[in-house]
Amino acid sequence: MTLTKAPRATEQVWTPRLWGVLAVLCAVLFLDGLDVSMVGVALPSIGSELGLTTTSLQWIVNGYVLGYGGLLLLGGRTADLLGRRRIFLVALGVFAVASLIGGLVDDGGLLIATRFVKGLAAAFTAPTALSILTTTFHEGPARNRALSVFSVFGASGYSSGLILGGLLTSVGWRWTFLIPVPLAVAALAAGIALIPRDRPAAEGGHDLAGAATLVGGMLLAVYTVVSAPARGWLDPVTLGFAAAAVALFAGFVVIERRVRHPLIRLGILRIGSIVRANLSMVALFGSYLSFQFMMTLYLQDVLHWSPLRMALALLPAGLIVAFGSPFVGRLITRHGTPPLILGSMLSMSLGYGWFLLTAGSAPHYAVTTLPTMLLLGGGFAFGFSSIMAQATDGISDAEQGLASGLVQTSGQVGAALVLAVVTALVAAAAPAGGNDFGQFHPGINLVTAVAVAGLLLSLVPLLGRRTLGVHRA
Repeated sequence: MTLTKAPRATEQVWTPRLWGVLAVLCAVLFLDGLDVSMVGVALPSIGSELGLTTTSLQWIVNGYVLGYGGLLLLGGRTADLLGRRRIFLVALGVFAVASLIGGLVDDGGLLIATRFVKGLAAAFTAPTALSILTTTFHEGPARNRALSVFSVFGASGYSSGLILGGLLTSVGWRWTFLIPVPLAVAALAAGIALIPRDRPAAEGGHDLAGAATLVGGMLLAVYTVVSAPARGWLDPVTLGFAAAAVALFAGFVVIERRVRHPLIRLGILRIGSIVRANLSMVALFGSYLSFQFMMTLYLQDVLHWSPLRMALALLPAGLIVAFGSPFVGRLITRHGTPPLILGSMLSMSLGYGWFLLTAGSAPHYAVTTLPTMLLLGGGFAFGFSSIMAQATDGISDAEQGLASGLVQTSGQVGAALVLAVVTALVAAAAPAGGNDFGQFHPGINLVTAVAVAGLLLSLVPLLGRRTLGVHRA
């Protein structure tokens, strides 16, 4: 009897329907990148029309980030339990509705609320999209290639959002909220047609108490950091909020150890490569999002650049990611993730370091800003796909939603906390530094330190291999 050899994972055939599923998933990541960069460009105009301070403006960013990061783990777990297709489509519909409402409100508080709801929706679409990708494409070259394409669309969305945000903000900032609506509806229709139905998990449950303590702890932590400069770091209210945040985080850990179906299976955090991937994502997102926030305010509020000119100034980073990411999948297959993550963190650290070294009292674009954006773009291109691949490699299909949600949560939570500290530093330096570059210098010092910490972390696996080689010799 002749046995037919089963095809290996590396021989996966990319059918038109498979490409179609990938296109829908990429469209959602494109929307996420588009939304983040468009709103970032519009921040000064929003603040001017609605009378929002720098501290309030950061909540337009962090409202989305906290909603996103706070429920990513629940989103990934829900997708595993109830079915990825169902959760993906429902959340995408909520995202479209929240975008529409955000473009119509006239109150800063309501605008921040819509951003939080939109972040909650993204908390379900993002890990679900990634888990659909990682369970659809076999681990190895096929998945690495799909992740590279996935990353390209995220970068393309970010790059497009910079230009589109600059153009739309010149007409009216509300259009930056309204434009994603028809795109989300189109993606929803395509998803209904193309994404295959999947079966929910046979058993499991939701950890609502864990989700509540995690979200509550993050909200309190960020609010404490943002409000501390005005109230005082040693003020009893500040200390009380900080203690409450720590208590909520401690409660979350206790709940995860005791609940039958935890939001995070803590055992996954014993895997060194998973932990390093999550911390690397904190460094990558935390430093870059905060740097973009500061540059947006500096170029528009201090130098009085137009939104479009500011967008073009930051565009090179997005272009580097868009054109560089397609090659990263092959590099991951050939060299593995640790060297690429090391290169990413080195490029990010050099970018911020160059900015600090050459900025002086007023950064020159050609000498300081442009080289920095090129280095940051290269770092992001190497880092994002590599970190995602390392965070999900070797994880069973049943926990792909957990692994995907965990690494994205790390990025969003890291971004929220670093941005909160950066905002506090900028606000504290404003009276002394005046309305010039001096007030942003402490914040740039911090993002540089965060990137350097990521660089040192990325050396651990490489040093471990070298030490092992010495012992064997």
